[in-house]
Amino acid sequence: MKEERLRGLLIRGLVGDASAYHSFLSELTAHLRAFVRRRLVHLPEEVEDLVQELLLAIHNQRHTYDPAQPLTAWVQAIARYKLIDLLRRRSRTNGLHDPLDHDHDHLAAADGDAAEARYDLAKLLQQLPHRQRLPIQYVKIEGSSVADAAKRTGMSESAVKVGIHRGLKALAGRIRSIE
Repeated sequence: MKEERLRGLLIRGLVGDASAYHSFLSELTAHLRAFVRRRLVHLPEEVEDLVQELLLAIHNQRHTYDPAQPLTAWVQAIARYKLIDLLRRRSRTNGLHDPLDHDHDHLAAADGDAAEARYDLAKLLQQLPHRQRLPIQYVKIEGSSVADAAKRTGMSESAVKVGIHRGLKALAGRIRSIE
């Protein structure tokens, strides 16, 4: 079994058998490459760099391996962390390189989506009784305080809070029934 063979090579390498350690790294490279390729299907140019980074990390962390534990779990934990690091680095730099000509289409679509959402919300709010609709309008949409909404509606502050709660619950139910 590959697991036992690789584990044996690593353990012999840890006690000073340079040939066994070299064999361990060579055989592990093929397994790491396959592991990384499956996870970086859309980033094939990153595979070899990540494999080398993994081999270096495994070499530097070899003293942390517990021979009583499966080798695969230890190697895959290191691989997962390195993979996450790579994806984080790429997400930070990719945001800096987005072409500007694509943003216009995205922003225009976002404006249209927002207008459509406001229209849909207004239609849903109109279905609520005014004791629910007005508190939601004043507090949740316009950003007024509960006290201000109470003055504007002639309701008590408690009634405004209850109206908001019941209105939002009713809206959620209506939205669920639409989906």
